[in-house]
Amino acid sequence: MSSVHDWAAPNPVTENRGGLIGKGVARYEGALKVTGTAPYAYDTPAPSKAAIGVLVTASIPHGRIARIDTAKAEATPGVLLAWTYRNVPAQAPRGHKENPRHQRASNPALASERVEYFGQTIAFVVAETFEAARAAAELVEVSYESEPAVVDFAASFDLAQPPPGEEDVHIGDVPTAMAKAPVSVDETYFSPLQNHVQMEPCATLAWWEGDKVTVHTSIQMVKGGQHALAETLMIPSDHVHLLTRYIGGGFGGKGQSYDDLTLSALAARALGRPVRVTYTRQQMFHGTIHRPAVSMRVRLGAEPDGRLTAMAVEAVTHCAREATFTEHAANFSRSLYAAPNRLTGHRLVRMDLPHAGPMRAPGEASGMLSLECAMDELAEKLGLDPIELRIRNEPKVDPESGKPFSTRQLVRCMTEGAQRFGWERRNPKPGQTRDGRWMVGMGMAAAIRGNFLLPAKAGIRIDADGTVTLRQGMTDIGTGTYTILAQIAAETMGAPLEQVRVEIGDSDFPPAPGSGGQFGAATAGSAAFEAAMNLRKALTELAVGDPGSPLYGGPAELVTFENGNIAIENRSETLAALVARAQPEGVYVEGAITPAADARDYSQHTYGAHFAEVGVDTVTGEVRLRRMFGVFAAGRILNAKTAKSQITGGMIWGVGTALTESNLVDPRFGSLMSQDMASYLVPVHADIVELDSVFLDEADDKANPMGIKGVGELGISGAGAAIANAIYNASGVRLRDYPMTPARVLEGLVAAGR
Repeated sequence: MSSVHDWAAPNPVTENRGGLIGKGVARYEGALKVTGTAPYAYDTPAPSKAAIGVLVTASIPHGRIARIDTAKAEATPGVLLAWTYRNVPAQAPRGHKENPRHQRASNPALASERVEYFGQTIAFVVAETFEAARAAAELVEVSYESEPAVVDFAASFDLAQPPPGEEDVHIGDVPTAMAKAPVSVDETYFSPLQNHVQMEPCATLAWWEGDKVTVHTSIQMVKGGQHALAETLMIPSDHVHLLTRYIGGGFGGKGQSYDDLTLSALAARALGRPVRVTYTRQQMFHGTIHRPAVSMRVRLGAEPDGRLTAMAVEAVTHCAREATFTEHAANFSRSLYAAPNRLTGHRLVRMDLPHAGPMRAPGEASGMLSLECAMDELAEKLGLDPIELRIRNEPKVDPESGKPFSTRQLVRCMTEGAQRFGWERRNPKPGQTRDGRWMVGMGMAAAIRGNFLLPAKAGIRIDADGTVTLRQGMTDIGTGTYTILAQIAAETMGAPLEQVRVEIGDSDFPPAPGSGGQFGAATAGSAAFEAAMNLRKALTELAVGDPGSPLYGGPAELVTFENGNIAIENRSETLAALVARAQPEGVYVEGAITPAADARDYSQHTYGAHFAEVGVDTVTGEVRLRRMFGVFAAGRILNAKTAKSQITGGMIWGVGTALTESNLVDPRFGSLMSQDMASYLVPVHADIVELDSVFLDEADDKANPMGIKGVGELGISGAGAAIANAIYNASGVRLRDYPMTPARVLEGLVAAGR
């Protein structure tokens, strides 16, 4: 196992002699995507004509199927099969894990007559064409015995319980410190249920060859999907070949497998031919996971100089009755601000709703909507600038663990952002700046997101023509994984980018944890780097030991790789020439990464600061973003273009979180009110006028060999709070329920007499 001290030494990536690291390289697979030729799961050619499967879903939130009849569906021309819980092939029970090393347990479909939530799959029809399957699906007759359902989150707080195995974290005495605090804030904030709304719905194509199944599916974690399907079908995992080459957005919603994967594989085996299955847009809202609603109570106690004496962040969230998931919306606060007396904790309400699960920046995205607004409320009571209040509570070590920070540039993010944004022009008194009928204001918020490194492997080979091919069971959900892996391999091998191929998204390749949690680039990239370093070593040994090489007999420690050549001082040859002569079948090696032995001795995070200027219409309550800017510290940046795309994409999502994004539950049916892109409102181009970001120079040698961190989730963390704080500065209306719709803003304006 590596130690952080090994990672502090210079290496080909940190030296960056080829200049590829940090460069804004165009996407490796960009041409395929813009020309429409990148084969996503549903588009992938089948080895023979594929049948089409359609899901039938439940229309009650809780109860059982009393009667279900597929006779009319089966009689429809072109229909090949119709399954319910009565006749679906045998599967392992839910949660079964034959192999304890598997990342995922079984996930059976149509498992019983029980209905656990509106939108649950209750029948499955396969036909020769989509039209036939859809028509037949509508002919499935079903009646239910409904049972009382818990579907109203706000009315169910009395059901809240601590999450299994979790306890609140107490440091000091918060109640006493709050009672003694000269200045305090005690407010509750609410963020609603949200959906991922990926452009590409979940989809699978499956076919069998003997006792082995091949599945092309849209999933973020290759091994997780492979293991879940193997456990469900009760077959060895090496009998499942799972591929996920291109993914049209994940955001955590494709971090697990769904019924499309299970049913397509079962049907393909039953029919002896390929089967395609995809969720409709409407089915995606219920059949896949969502971000749960969060009610967050924040208590802050401070001295007159602004120094916090107490901080309590307590979250109530929900999950499905039969699938525990906790939105850890309070955890981020444990490392953000100094306070001697601290409390963080969570409560969970089990409900008869579709499954809750991770969504971009789980925890931080919801939690920072509260604490970062509470800090602004405290700053106003103290008469302090919001940035100054945060600086005065900057910790020297991690406030909860006492561990040193690996790197921490939060203060610099705030101060540099303030200078670039023009924060000094902000009038601290709300409602003082006008532009016609628009009230104009500025707001800011800090950002934090944890940094993680997971075990991973990668394989790399070089062929006789000099082509370097990196293979890894990693995924690219639109974040740029293909591109940064190519950059790492090329820079480490001293080869031009056009000489490097990247092949990912295949369960037959060396495993990586997949895309999610902001750990993808650091984890997969570090394994790729280690593999490339092992290839350098193998080629060095080949060159200095080959009498035909100009490097023969030379000192291995002086070997360099640059411009596609291997060299010792002025003696060199191309990599292609070396391999073609000395090992024409090619050279293949693997590399692996594991967390450093002393990694847990440091508190590791990424940081940022958001700045926003908004206009509030005094007549309609409409809020318009006028400009937004962010400064971030996220380790060494691998690709300036894709990193900025990720961070600004998160910021845009934060705008939507603050102003538009939510889904309500219909109490009559337990269904989500918004079930398409017309009614589930996200920002469009016209909503985002002037938005920009910069990264601070940083390299964290405690994080991994390249000093890099993730950026995919940092951009949304705190972004919505900056919008909320700007709305207050513009109008004097302090809203604590998200999203801040025109109706809510107008109601606040009326109440404030504005």
